[in-house]
Amino acid sequence: MATDEGIRGTPPAEERLAVRLAAGPMTGTTTARTTAVSALADLGRVDLAVYRATAETPTPALDSPMRRLSDAANRSRLWLAIAGAMAVLGGHTGRRAAGVGVVAIAVDSAVVNIGFKLVARRSRPDRDSAGVPVVRRVPLPHSASFPSGHTASGFAFANAVGQRLPAVAAPLRLLACAVGYSRVHTGVHYPGDVIMGAVIGATVGQVVGWALWRVPSMAPLRRLCSRR
Repeated sequence: MATDEGIRGTPPAEERLAVRLAAGPMTGTTTARTTAVSALADLGRVDLAVYRATAETPTPALDSPMRRLSDAANRSRLWLAIAGAMAVLGGHTGRRAAGVGVVAIAVDSAVVNIGFKLVARRSRPDRDSAGVPVVRRVPLPHSASFPSGHTASGFAFANAVGQRLPAVAAPLRLLACAVGYSRVHTGVHYPGDVIMGAVIGATVGQVVGWALWRVPSMAPLRRLCSRR
């Protein structure tokens, strides 16, 4: 089984899950379990290989923009700024979209930081071992690596807002993709962290955007988002 060479601390999520599956009792589903173990190990190798390939590929034209974009998305500042602009310039519909987007970010932050990060406990990549250029680097967060909170917040915002303003859904999702890539480019996340962050965030955004206008217990938030 592949090991996450150059990574200190807790092994990656794929490897830990593969080890757990391999250590389970033998049953009639041994073949399926063996396949799952192999697949998880392969995913871990691909994750690390893509991270290293990104680190080793010279991209001087991207380094500064990706670093600035990654910093702009810290604490969801980028998405909150967009929500503010929508609320000011977008009329009643813009304010409703901005409100549901902010609610989605809040829910997503709780799901990711209180839920997934505490359970997964994946260590951050070792940027020195991977050779991430210093010019790309942003401060390395102290939280767990899996999943990417920046990416999750972006997709939660984009999916929730897109339900109220379909015209902005695609641009916001493209921006969320760029933020996700910036987290790999700057060396603070593995690609797998970003992919799962996108899946989690998109799901949260879709659920919040749907529930806010249909679930009776959401009425107080619905009124807040609908203020003229």
